Amino acid sequence: MRGLPDGPEPSQPHRAVRIGWLLLGFVCVALGFIGALLPLMPTTIFLILAAGCFARSSPRLEAWLLDHPRFGPTLRAWRRDGAIPKQAKIAACAGIALGGTIFLAGARPRLWIAALVTLALAACAAWIVSRPLPPDQR
Repeated sequence: MRGLPDGPEPSQPHRAVRIGWLLLGFVCVALGFIGALLPLMPTTIFLILAAGCFARSSPRLEAWLLDHPRFGPTLRAWRRDGAIPKQAKIAACAGIALGGTIFLAGARPRLWIAALVTLALAACAAWIVSRPLPPDQR
């Protein structure tokens, strides 16, 4: 039929994907800021994810996050070098230990579950510790 498009306009899927990345970025920022207030919830990983989402959807919001006075240096170090600052490593490992202890004391899981959770948390802590330090901390 004449007058009907052959399919969706090329900009529509692109716009929908961009909006999806943008919304996901806002969710990650919200989770990151909640994590900054709650001791057992991570902050940095959500902000790293948010920066990636904003890189695909809003350069202005990506720049805002990377230039943030509190979180920007850590995000830039991760993006540039895959580096985690010493203080962040200490905080992350302390949070992992505290969370694991609370889980073990509160849930009192069976031995095999406790061992599995402890092994998973130790693997996460080992991965964090194995990341390089930023150049200014080497």
